[in-house]
Amino acid sequence: MSKIALKKTIKELAAIKGRHTELVTVYVPVGANIHEISNQLRNEQSTAENIKSKPVRKNVTSALDKILRQLQNYKKTPELGVALFAGNVSEKEGTTDIQLWVVDPPEEIKVKMYWCDQNFVLEPLEDMVKEKQIYGIICLDKSEADIAFLKGKKLEPVVHFDSIVPGKTRAGGQSSQRFSRVREGMLNDWLKQVGEASNKVFEEHKEVLGIMVSGSGPIKEMFMKEDYLHTDVKKKVIGIIDTSYTGEFGLQETIEKADLLLKEEEVTKEKKLLQSFLTELQKPHGKAVYGVEEVIKKMEAGAVDKVIVSENCKTKVYELFNSQTQESKVIFSDMKASEKGFSIMGEKEIAEHLEEIAEQFGSALIVVSSDTREGKQFLELGGVGGLLRYHV
Repeated sequence: MSKIALKKTIKELAAIKGRHTELVTVYVPVGANIHEISNQLRNEQSTAENIKSKPVRKNVTSALDKILRQLQNYKKTPELGVALFAGNVSEKEGTTDIQLWVVDPPEEIKVKMYWCDQNFVLEPLEDMVKEKQIYGIICLDKSEADIAFLKGKKLEPVVHFDSIVPGKTRAGGQSSQRFSRVREGMLNDWLKQVGEASNKVFEEHKEVLGIMVSGSGPIKEMFMKEDYLHTDVKKKVIGIIDTSYTGEFGLQETIEKADLLLKEEEVTKEKKLLQSFLTELQKPHGKAVYGVEEVIKKMEAGAVDKVIVSENCKTKVYELFNSQTQESKVIFSDMKASEKGFSIMGEKEIAEHLEEIAEQFGSALIVVSSDTREGKQFLELGGVGGLLRYHV
């Protein structure tokens, strides 16, 4: 299942609410013994027979039965694991409609889970569709510093070191001016040390999209004011964040306060991408193309670098088949496709269809919002476009 298809499934599952704790979630991780999982679920089914409420008991055991029947189709656990969701989706009290969803994930499932609740457990799948963009963090004050990566929501500390810069309280016997000079020199050496370590880490990791500098007190501003960071590293700094702590707690606090900063950064990147697309579109021989069929044609020629799709694009892909002539065709439309003599054999979101083609021809698929002026303008053009590697 592609990530775009998974997003659609997650949205569908998140909208389902059980009347009681009768929605069943099962995650089968990579490498698990499928037969052992089935035996465990049969035990859970036996335990569910003790549920006092007859309707709830019936719904839980029926959901587990659907899942167990599905697991019988596997000789072994799929390569990336599998997630199964089942439950009563009927909106009418007293009516039963047990539905099953089987998710073949785009990434490895690492968690083993059986859970009954009023909602399906979706966090492991949601983590797969989140953009795992990499940002850097430099968290420092006069006494300690940490450098870390933020990958999606996962924090990966890289290096921690402590300073020997003394506090402002003067050591016995030292004059105030002499102590101040010594402390100032030690502080400069400390910031130089942090800068050198930061330069090394972030020059080796070009994939870092932006860097956040955080910490308590004025040291972080002092660090940014002077030339402790190399120019190419300093250009990646997207903001300074005030925290109450440094160290492990400071890194966590940085993440908690970074949401708005990262959201603004994402909007800025999106605006730049669309501005580039619109600029190329206006050139006589610009490297931009729009319209579903034209974009697909260029993708299949290997000419598209970035495929851009608006999240509000209504276009769908319909697979049609004529049983009399045995003719099949694909139609792109923003309304239910219908042609005389043809039946709809399948339909999917345009983004999902483009993602499949992008994987084949090495294009990057980027979904953009229509919240910005550029985003609205792009949607008015149809909501599907591409930036080319070269003009064709």
